[in-house]
Amino acid sequence: MSVYVAFVAGLLGLVVGSFLNVVVYRVPRGESVVRPPSHCPRCSRPVRNRHNIPVAGWLMLRGRCADCGLPISVRYPLVELTTGLLFAAVAVRLGTVATLPAYLWFAGTGVALALIDLEVRRLPNAIVLPSYPVLAVLLAGAAAWQHDWWALVRAAIGAAALFAFYLSLVLVYPAGMGWGDVKLSGLVGGVLAFLSWQAFVVGAFAAFLLGAIVGIVVVASRRGGRRTALPFGPFMIGGVLLAVFAGAPLASWYSALAG
Repeated sequence: MSVYVAFVAGLLGLVVGSFLNVVVYRVPRGESVVRPPSHCPRCSRPVRNRHNIPVAGWLMLRGRCADCGLPISVRYPLVELTTGLLFAAVAVRLGTVATLPAYLWFAGTGVALALIDLEVRRLPNAIVLPSYPVLAVLLAGAAAWQHDWWALVRAAIGAAALFAFYLSLVLVYPAGMGWGDVKLSGLVGGVLAFLSWQAFVVGAFAAFLLGAIVGIVVVASRRGGRRTALPFGPFMIGGVLLAVFAGAPLASWYSALAG
C-alpha cells in the first residue's frame, strides 16, 4: 500500500512541480498564475499540451521553444523532478494517508518559497498567508482521522512559540531577520510540532545550523563576507525536511552525546 501511495504521490509531485515553475516565475512579478496559459516569454506562443508533460516535455523540446528556439532553462524539469521525488519520499516516510495532504502541501509551497527567496529575497504573502488556513484544516483533518487532538494542540503551541521567537529576533535585530521569515515561522512551527516536540526542536535548530554552515562555506570560498545577507527561508524549509526524515535519529544522537 505504501508503495502505491508513494507512486501516486510522486506522479502528483511531477504535476505540482510543473505548476510551481509558473508560481515561481509569476508570483514575484504580481502576475496571475492562471492566465494567460503557459507561453514562451519571447515569442508569446502558448506551450502545446504535449510539451506541458512534466520533464518529458522539456526532453522532447530538447530544452528549446518549439516556435522561436529560445533556450528553456534546465531548472524547469529539475523543479518538476525534485518535487516528484520529494512527494514520493514524504509519502514513504510518513506512512499514513491521514497526515500526507498537509505535508505534501508544505513540501510544495516550501519548494516554491525556497526558489523565490533565493531568486528575489522575498517570501510572498500570496503563498505564505493562505497556507495558514489550508494547513490548519488539513492538520485538523489528520488529527480527527487519527483521534489525536493533542497533536493539533501541540501544533498550535509550536506555531505560536516559533512565531514569537522569530518575532523577537526581528525586533531585537531587524537587519538579521526578515518579516517574511517571521510569517513563515508559524507554518514551520506548526508542521514540526504536529509530528512531535522532538521534531520541533530538531527542525527549529536545524534551520540555524544549516544557515551557519552555508555562511561558513560562503566566507571560506570568498563568495561573500561575514556581513553577506543570505535568504533564510530555504534554511527554515530545509530544517523541516531534515526533521521529517531524520528527526528521531538526530535527537537520539544528540541525547547520547549529551549523556
